[in-house]
Amino acid sequence: MKSISNKLALLLCRAGIWTGAWVASTAYAVNDLPGGPAVNQMNLHPAVTKIAEEQHWLHWMMMIICTVIFVAVFAVMFYSIWKHRKSAGHKAANFHESVTVEILWTAAPFLIVILMCLPATKVLVASKDTTNADLTVKVTGYQWKWGYDYIKGEGEGLAYISTLDSSQRAMSNAGKPEGDDYLLRVDNPLVVPVGKKVRVITTANDVIHAFSVNSLGIKQDAIPGFVRDTWFRAEKVGTYYGQCQELCGKEHAYMPIQVKVVSVEDYSLWVDGEKKKQAAKADDPAKVWAVDDLAKRGEKVYAANCAACHQASGKGAGAIKALDGSALVLDADKLKQVAVLLNGQNNGAMPAWKQLSDTEIAAVITFTKNNWSNKTGQLVQPAEVLAARK
Repeated sequence: MKSISNKLALLLCRAGIWTGAWVASTAYAVNDLPGGPAVNQMNLHPAVTKIAEEQHWLHWMMMIICTVIFVAVFAVMFYSIWKHRKSAGHKAANFHESVTVEILWTAAPFLIVILMCLPATKVLVASKDTTNADLTVKVTGYQWKWGYDYIKGEGEGLAYISTLDSSQRAMSNAGKPEGDDYLLRVDNPLVVPVGKKVRVITTANDVIHAFSVNSLGIKQDAIPGFVRDTWFRAEKVGTYYGQCQELCGKEHAYMPIQVKVVSVEDYSLWVDGEKKKQAAKADDPAKVWAVDDLAKRGEKVYAANCAACHQASGKGAGAIKALDGSALVLDADKLKQVAVLLNGQNNGAMPAWKQLSDTEIAAVITFTKNNWSNKTGQLVQPAEVLAARK
């Protein structure tokens, strides 16, 4: 009796969990996201490249062939079972193999596989043809963000980091999702011109990531120490979303990809604007800063890159260590904290931030040493960070 009551309690508990999950899902109403996932989506994202269109065609071709084979094989099997059942008076026959049958059921699947492989191979080869690209972008996977470097074509020399928009992370922390692009919006999307062939070179700084945008028909692993590439040519202006598709750690779900496809004219204007911004941000590492000025600069760097994990209050969360009152931050040896930001620690739990400039690293360290309850009065100059890199 006790066993039955325990089972009944377990069933009621599970029913409560499922009911709660259903109520939670219905409380947050979403709509289709153009360039991203759709509500009750049963198919691939709408294609905006020729390769993606070919992938859609292959998907349906394979599905139809497999369905026809499934129906035919099981129809024959069930018909044979029913028609020749023992209760109808049929007796099992004893016979040896038939060479004709053996040849037929070997040749038929072989031909089917060949017919399926030919168009698939054609699309695969085309997806790897990265020659004659108008624009080349190196994509570097970090835990947990993307780095974009424009290395050839219009925009050459531009480089920036793309992370989950801070408002999205705040909604996640609060458990209050909003918007159709929840956990897909980033602060700095990858911007490319429409109608131009874009070569994407992938690599990674720490662990294996995967750069994937379904509407563009691309998915390429980003592996530390290796350089791999793919390409796309978007035929429609718009914003297209993807995500890292290789389990890369605890923040894997917070590593979205946002590609903004604009007109050729708008792309040129964007490039000019970004070059002016980067020129304005270019800091002389030999410049000597005052504590207050560098701390103000560091506050912005912290909000954009560090607050997602360490929180705006510096208190940390869960396994993330607090910076407020941290022995490392309060240590008189400033170079210890510099080394952590440059090299990371705890096997990548704290990732390296070498992609930040010397001034940005010096600024954020100065900010943490002089904010919250940390009132050390210590100052890290960019020149000290530059020296530590060597």
